[in-house]
Amino acid sequence: MEYQGYLADVKYDDEAQAFHGEVLNIRDVVTFVGRSVDELQKAFHESVDDYLEYCRERGEEPEKPFSGKFVVRAPPELHRAASTAAARDGKSLNAWVVEQLSGSV
Repeated sequence: MEYQGYLADVKYDDEAQAFHGEVLNIRDVVTFVGRSVDELQKAFHESVDDYLEYCRERGEEPEKPFSGKFVVRAPPELHRAASTAAARDGKSLNAWVVEQLSGSV
């Protein structure tokens, strides 16, 4: 599920006969529950909206799931090889890595 850029993981609890969801890729815990798909989707939207309102009330910037930035730790030999390949292609290391990732996912 996706709403306002936030993704959720949903599992079905057979015993409770309900769907349980949690917003992914943020440190804050945002959960929701529903017995039907419509109820689940409504609860998800309300939980995200509540989270955003809570952040506004506290004067905090809400956490975004994906900023477009991430750190990669690699062995020095791989770092060197990637930098060399990028230079050979006339690209920055960042542009080269984005190109390589785009072709792989």
